Amino acid sequence: MVSPVNIMVAMLAVTAATAAPAQDYKDALMKSILFFEGQRSGKLPPSQRITWRDDSALTDGSDNHVDLTGGYYDAGDNIKFNFPMAFTTTLLAWSVIEFGDRMYPELPHAIEAIKWSTDYLLKATNIQDVVYVQVGDPWADHNCWERPEDMDTPRTSVSITKYFPGSEVSGEIAAALASSSIVFKKFLPKYSDLLLIRAQQVFKFVDTYQGSYNNSRARHFVCPFYCDYSGYQDELLWGAAWLHKATQNTFYLNYVLSNVNKMSRPWNIGEFGWDTKDAGISVLLSEYLFFNKVDWKPFVPYADEFVCSIIPGSSSSPSIIYTPGGLMYKPNLRICNMQVPSSLSFLLVVYAKYLKRANRVVQCDHGVVTPLKLVDLAKSQVDYILGNNPMKTSYMVGYGQKFPQRVHHRGSSMPSIKVHKDHIKCKDGTTYYESKAPNPNLLTGAVVGGPGLDDLFADDRNNPGQSEPATYINAPLVGLLAYFSGN
Repeated sequence: MVSPVNIMVAMLAVTAATAAPAQDYKDALMKSILFFEGQRSGKLPPSQRITWRDDSALTDGSDNHVDLTGGYYDAGDNIKFNFPMAFTTTLLAWSVIEFGDRMYPELPHAIEAIKWSTDYLLKATNIQDVVYVQVGDPWADHNCWERPEDMDTPRTSVSITKYFPGSEVSGEIAAALASSSIVFKKFLPKYSDLLLIRAQQVFKFVDTYQGSYNNSRARHFVCPFYCDYSGYQDELLWGAAWLHKATQNTFYLNYVLSNVNKMSRPWNIGEFGWDTKDAGISVLLSEYLFFNKVDWKPFVPYADEFVCSIIPGSSSSPSIIYTPGGLMYKPNLRICNMQVPSSLSFLLVVYAKYLKRANRVVQCDHGVVTPLKLVDLAKSQVDYILGNNPMKTSYMVGYGQKFPQRVHHRGSSMPSIKVHKDHIKCKDGTTYYESKAPNPNLLTGAVVGGPGLDDLFADDRNNPGQSEPATYINAPLVGLLAYFSGN
C-alpha cells in the first residue's frame, strides 16, 4: 500500500514538473529512434548512422540450415530474444499508428526500425508450425564481455513446435506482424499483405498448439532471462486484438471476448510490458468499443481501472508507487525499472486520445480524471527521463548536458572494431567492463534502467539494473516523444 506521504510527494512532483525546464522532444525523438541502429544484428545497410557498429552474427540459423540473420539484440548483450523483440516491434508499430503524423522528419527512420525487426520475424516464422524464439546461448554470452562483431560464443537457434509449444512468444509475434501490417499498408502494401498473412498463420498455430515455452526444450535458453512469468493467455488475446484491428474481422474480436474469462489468473489491471499485456489489451480494444455497438465489458472498465490504479492520490489498489521525485516505480522488478514509466505512460496518452474522441472521462474513487490529466502525468514521466529529476540528469544517452557515461553495453563500452580491428576474446573484454572510464562509443538515444526508489542513480557499468538499456524501454518512448513533439 502506498503511504499518504508517498502519494502527496508524487502529486507535488507531478505538479512541479509543469514548471520545470522545457525539453526538446524533437531531438529526443530523433535519438530514441537512432538507438535501434546501435542494437542491429546482421549485415548493416549503407545508411547505418551509428557508425562504430559493424556487421555481426552473419551465420545465425546455420546450425538448423535456416537464415535467421537480422533483428535486434535486446539490451547490452548479444542475444536475440524474440519475445521482447516482438513486443518492441508491436510498440514501435503502435507508436507510428497513433502518432506517426507527429514524427516527421523522423517517420522514415521509425518505419525502417520496424522493418528491421519484421524482416527478421518473417524469417523466424517461415516454416509451417515452427517458430524460432531465440538466437544465441545466453549462458555463454553472459560469461563474456565481447563486441557483437567478435562473438565466438554458440549462436544456437532455438525453436518451438506443435510438440514443444511457446504460446507467449508466438502470440506476441502475431501481434507484432499484425500491428506492423497496419503501418506498411500505406507505404508498402504488398509487404503489408505478407505481414498480415503471416500473422494469421502464426496465430492459428499458437491457438491450435497451446503451452508455455517455459515448459519446453527452450526453457534452458529463455529462463531466467525472458521466462514467461504471467502465463501465455494474455498473448493469445493480445495477438487476436491486433489481428482484429488489422483485419476488422469479427472472428478475432469474438475470440478475445469469448476467451477473456478463461484466463488462468486474475486480470492484471495495471500491468503492461514484454511479459504481461493486460492493460494494453484493454486500452487497445477500448477504441473500437467506444464507437461500435458492442458491450464495453470488461475491457473499458478494465482500462478505467488501469487509470485509477496509477493516478497519484487514488486508493484503488495502486499497481505502482512513485519515487520522491515523482517517477513510476515497481520495487519487485529485478532490473530496468524505466520500462514501467515508458510503457504505462504510452498507454496513458493513447487512452487519453481515445477518451477525448469519445467525449469521456474516467471516474476514480477520488474524483474525475480527464484526458488532460492523463497527458500531464505521462508528460511528467517523460520529462523525468529527460532530466527533470532530483539527479538533474538525462537518462537518455546523448541527450542533454548530463547523461549516463558508463552504460552496461558491450559494444558501446569497448573500442569500435573500426578502430581496434584485432579480435577481442571472451575474457579479454573484462578489462573494459571493469574500467571506470566512460564508454568510448556513444549509444545515442539509449534509455537506461534508471534510478532506484530513492531517485539516486549509479553511473556504473557494473550495475546493470540501473545502467543497462533495452529496446522495450525505447519503443513506447518513441510514441510518447512523437506525441509531445507535436504539441
